[in-house]
Amino acid sequence: MKKLVGLVILSLIVTSSVALADSSLVVVFPNTNYQTSAEKIFFLGTAPSDGQVLVNGKPITRSKAGHFAPSFPLQLGDNLFTVRHQNQELQIKVTRLTTQPQLPQGLAFAKDSLTPAADIARLPGELICFSAIAPSNASVSVNLANQTIALAPQPIKAQLPNNLAALTGNNQPANQSIAGRYEGCTIAQKPDSPIESSSLIYGNNIFSSALIPDSGKNIDLGKPEFRLTLNGQTVTQSGTGKIEILTPIKLPVVEVTADSGVARTGPSTDHSRLTPLPKGTRATVTGKEGEWLRLDYGAWINSKETQVLPGAISPRTIIRSVGYRQLPSATEIVFPLEVPVPVRVQQSDRSFSLTLYNTTAQTDIVRTDDSPLISRLDWQQVAPGQVKYTFNLKKSQQWGYQLRYEGTSLVLALRHPPIIKDKTRKPLSGIKILLDPGHGGKESGASGPTGYLEKDVNLVVSKLLRDELVKRGATVVLTREDDKEVSLGERQVIITKEEPAIALSIHHNSLPDDGNAEKIKGFAAFWYNTQAHSLALFLHNYVVKNLGRPSYGVFWDNLALTRPTAAPSVLLELGFMSNPNEFEQVVNPQEQKKMAKVLADGISEWFRKVQ
Repeated sequence: MKKLVGLVILSLIVTSSVALADSSLVVVFPNTNYQTSAEKIFFLGTAPSDGQVLVNGKPITRSKAGHFAPSFPLQLGDNLFTVRHQNQELQIKVTRLTTQPQLPQGLAFAKDSLTPAADIARLPGELICFSAIAPSNASVSVNLANQTIALAPQPIKAQLPNNLAALTGNNQPANQSIAGRYEGCTIAQKPDSPIESSSLIYGNNIFSSALIPDSGKNIDLGKPEFRLTLNGQTVTQSGTGKIEILTPIKLPVVEVTADSGVARTGPSTDHSRLTPLPKGTRATVTGKEGEWLRLDYGAWINSKETQVLPGAISPRTIIRSVGYRQLPSATEIVFPLEVPVPVRVQQSDRSFSLTLYNTTAQTDIVRTDDSPLISRLDWQQVAPGQVKYTFNLKKSQQWGYQLRYEGTSLVLALRHPPIIKDKTRKPLSGIKILLDPGHGGKESGASGPTGYLEKDVNLVVSKLLRDELVKRGATVVLTREDDKEVSLGERQVIITKEEPAIALSIHHNSLPDDGNAEKIKGFAAFWYNTQAHSLALFLHNYVVKNLGRPSYGVFWDNLALTRPTAAPSVLLELGFMSNPNEFEQVVNPQEQKKMAKVLADGISEWFRKVQ
């Protein structure tokens, strides 16, 4: 699974494969001169089972086949390791990088510590905050538009681990925030008076208010000038980001040009995803940060997925009637709108909710015919500009949905349950299942201790599983049938186009650098949309119970192959390439056949259960 690994160095794997042919010592990971910010790292490799493998003169534990994956602590800077087996020796250097800005020595700001680092735009009355890292006991301030904002020293706060820490169990915060961080904020407003300034203090934060005359145009305040005074000496440095105050009178309006615009909780890919915005969605821009735009309902989107509509006013719409279209495989609900507006989807076991933003209801009549899916439709104006439609469902399992704009009408397609044609003879008769063998081509995925690649074992097991599913009557579609590269976007498009009953992405696991590769193993299932939770949980429990595999867990995870909404989409990690002992099961042909059969049995049983 590449997201968890990102470790494979192709040239090293080639070297390892050649070395294996000579029955030699092989270290697949890390390669020499490897860099990481982790506090420890595991070494993945193999050697002939006779004799010992020594790392820096100390013997390490190996599997019966001779594979190894010990972990070692890392000090900041260079760490040198010597790996030895009999008369063979490998030298590997691992450099641990710090994740904290370095406190400067003398009269200076820490490198790249001044924020905002990118151009930003805010509405009047919003906070504009600045921060810098400088020596302790200094006086730090910012000059912006002829006003001075004092930056106050901040107490040390906990540093959160990254999201991958949930996969290793090491997800506790650490008190590693360095001293010397200074912060302060200003509030920009627009009265009828010339620029003035005042200050407010809340706790340890200092807020200044810059009063900007209302000219009906955006105000470019330029770049802030940071000032540092220490021991009677002063240095100044310009910030890298310009600051602009938007006029509420004429805010820009953008239209989503991507097929599915990625909406997020903040202005970077580090922030969580929200419901994607269908192509054609229009919204007012209320803030900017670098190439990211804040939309009027609170989400952020990359400007590359939008286009500006010159002269357009803030999109607002009313809604009156709601219509239904019954199709053979789906129920389509049509929401006629004056303009395409942002939306949000929420799913639960027995309901599907759709919120329309910048929308006011004038609804008096809603037609609610009997449906294979829907027992009742409820709606309410939950807040000014927000109308929420809740579809109460007849069954708990949902089978996928799609959202699109047809002109200015929003169309929600809710898929009907698949029909099993002959349950007595073939439990999956008439069911279409999509299998996605992970990685392929240049995207090799994880590597086992021998250099055997995840992409290859994924394809082997996927084909075995396909054969088992076909025996049970299923129609099976594979995203790839040979060693070719298929992008994540292409795989998502295939799922949407094929509209299978379910989609399973087949992978084998590895760990982040600081994972305990010797101990962590097991079967795992990953899901993202609520409609996929039942399938992920059931298959995980079924394989663990019926195949006797250890459990790694069931995870909600924002992965490309769990995000498709057209069908319940689950990513399965069948075992760990990085565990020396489990790797032997992963590559064993008989164990691969057992896994395929049990998975096919589990899929058949799940369909029987939810029908």
